[in-house]
Amino acid sequence: MVNDVMTIREMCEMYDVTPRTLRFYEAKELLFPKREGQKRLFTRRDRARLKLILRGKRFGFDLEKIRQLLDLYSVKDAGRAQMKDTLEAYQHRRVELIEQVKTLQQVIVELDTEIDWVQTELTKDTVEEQIY
Repeated sequence: MVNDVMTIREMCEMYDVTPRTLRFYEAKELLFPKREGQKRLFTRRDRARLKLILRGKRFGFDLEKIRQLLDLYSVKDAGRAQMKDTLEAYQHRRVELIEQVKTLQQVIVELDTEIDWVQTELTKDTVEEQIY
């Protein structure tokens, strides 16, 4: 079982982030660790928020969008408003990513065509050089 609070070192090890990353998210008011002197202690809430931050970054959301989604959480509605907006954001991002994949697939086809052309041209030059 995970402790109620974790040190910055434990957070770094558990989530594969650097202390600088955690301090950055704290400075951006995305995480709110408790302070004991110079020591930062991260709560379960901080850990849940960090998981969402890291997932959001992996999905390509900017920090402001992540903040907006995090700030929607409310105990009163058991996080339903947050989940609803997150679902919409995820669905929108999925559509964007599918379009990017299509574009990348087209670019790859074009690159393959160009690669084939260049290789053919290089082969012609080599054959012509051998003839002369």
